[in-house]
Amino acid sequence: MSRLNDANEVLAKEIIARYPKPRSAIIPLLHVSQQQNGYITHEAIAHIAELVGATSAEVLGTCTFYEMFKMHPVGKYLINICSTMSCALMGAEQLIEHAEHKLGIKVGGTTPDGLFTLERAECQAACTEAPCLQANYRYRYRVTHEQLDRFLDDLAEGLLDGEIPPHGVLAQVRQSIPVDRAVGAVPPDDVEGAPRWMAT
Repeated sequence: MSRLNDANEVLAKEIIARYPKPRSAIIPLLHVSQQQNGYITHEAIAHIAELVGATSAEVLGTCTFYEMFKMHPVGKYLINICSTMSCALMGAEQLIEHAEHKLGIKVGGTTPDGLFTLERAECQAACTEAPCLQANYRYRYRVTHEQLDRFLDDLAEGLLDGEIPPHGVLAQVRQSIPVDRAVGAVPPDDVEGAPRWMAT
């Protein structure tokens, strides 16, 4: 597959410049790669390692630590249904079984059309809203079987494209830090006094 494309390499260098140590940019660069390809490729891991002065093993270690990074293709919509205590008590297992039946796949599978991947998730920090799920990390709360059916149908028909972007898109708005608010890319050991952005 691919390394970061030319536009994303420019973006990667801009992101790296925000940090006092280039390796601090590994996680944001993994997000850029996943947005580009839908998942993290081995070539992109090597490219990120080159850009931040790390080894591929260090970047891979970061990538595999976090659940949100995928190293294999997934559907356009990654459906994560929470199955930990609060959600389990409120019917998550039955919701997962219903989703498997509706989509015609088991947990961990992707529909033949490449539209949906279904996964079981650990706590999604919405225990009072159980059972909950995420589609590409956008929440749905207190989900009933009927609501799940309607939600999946709406996704399949493209009715929620403005609300739920394809897998890999972390944010709809790119972070921008005004020059006068930037901390400055200074090694931590060289910092003297308070950061500029704390000045009144």
